[in-house]
Amino acid sequence: MARFDENHQNRSARAGAAPSGTRPSVASLAGASQQQDDASPLVTRRRFLYGALGVGAVAAVGLGVGMGLNAAAPDAGNGGANSIDCLNAPKSALSTQNDFEAVEDYTTRVQLVGEHDLPYGSLLWVTDDDVAACLLPTDTGSPLSELGLLYLGSGNLVTLRKKAVGASDAYEMYDVRATSEGVVWTEANILQGTWRIYAAPLEGDQLGEPILLEEGDDTYDTPMLTATGKRAFWQVLPKAPNDDGLPARLMGATFGKNDASTVYEATRGMGTPPYGTADSVVVAPRVDASSLYYELVNIDAASGEVRDSLVLPRAVKPLEAGYGTTGFMFSFPDIYELEGAIANLGTYAPRSKPAGGDYNAAQWFDFARTPTAAPAWCGDLLVVKSTYSVCGVDLSKGEYFAIDVQDGADTYGEYLATTGTRDTFVTFTNVNHTPIEGSAIYACRVRVWSPVK
Repeated sequence: MARFDENHQNRSARAGAAPSGTRPSVASLAGASQQQDDASPLVTRRRFLYGALGVGAVAAVGLGVGMGLNAAAPDAGNGGANSIDCLNAPKSALSTQNDFEAVEDYTTRVQLVGEHDLPYGSLLWVTDDDVAACLLPTDTGSPLSELGLLYLGSGNLVTLRKKAVGASDAYEMYDVRATSEGVVWTEANILQGTWRIYAAPLEGDQLGEPILLEEGDDTYDTPMLTATGKRAFWQVLPKAPNDDGLPARLMGATFGKNDASTVYEATRGMGTPPYGTADSVVVAPRVDASSLYYELVNIDAASGEVRDSLVLPRAVKPLEAGYGTTGFMFSFPDIYELEGAIANLGTYAPRSKPAGGDYNAAQWFDFARTPTAAPAWCGDLLVVKSTYSVCGVDLSKGEYFAIDVQDGADTYGEYLATTGTRDTFVTFTNVNHTPIEGSAIYACRVRVWSPVK
């Protein structure tokens, strides 16, 4: 049975790995303004929207804590009458990639169905089967970025907005998500510590009239976004030390309507960014207990009803949480001294859908590499972003593979842009490479993959 490290197939020179919890940088945003120093709340809190401010942005300064309204249970350690029913899978139920067979030739498992070049330094997010939301860098100090939409089939790139709605008030666009139905984005004024959430429907390949859904100041962290179907979502977290008595909220609105409302509420905060699937959203509130427990909650995007929930072991802080073919999946970058299976760093998912929703009885898989992005599903493949590569895992066959990283790739290697369960998945990297023969490449190279039938 073959064994290999993921870097075995990485033929490009590796300059280093991205720090845990960061996203690749928008090149032109790195250090774009001396006024955007480390003291800026927007820069220093919550990984600033996955690193959209660039290389100079300060990474994670703590995760919020909160309580799901359906998760109030006495802590077992307090002697409460009802103990917290948390995930407690035994070590015998856990497999890692070291127990799986490595597929040397990844092209036998996935095929490249699209390759598109965007401006160098672009960022993109895929929460839809057909389009990707893009932040496109500019050559000026203001606007810092433009909103774009990449059609994954044709490779057609449409610029939706060249500047923020609030540009006259010194607002810039810093984050975006999109589906085929509409676009939601964040605008912020760094100096004032204020933010606004806008959304607009898509009318063909044109953006409809923007609607201001919510605005706030530095009492709250800048919201993080997701989108699914006809709905936009944003997560509003009160900022310490002002979080006492202020609820954290998952907000939602329909594209084209001014109908923003609270979808889910927690007493103080959430542990992860919101995660969008094809028809649901995942959040990670903290359980109301004296000890630290995080609960994963899968919420129907249309009705707001809770579909599934799972409390993680005590003291485990998730970095990302999602939902896919076999149920909840989550990751964390730390190693914990716990007796059960869920204790090492990595990305976890059940190997099959838990019968009756009993996650304790499931067989688990851990891709035991430092996670830097949320996982996704494509066909029968669990797709994960490892330290440098994007890898596919066939949980039923017990196989995994690593996709080759482009020569001249940025230090984070290939990045996974897709969330949810999709027919294809999208990766990208910013490439600066001059081959011995051929033209120089200076672009954000986007690649679209599908399973080999």
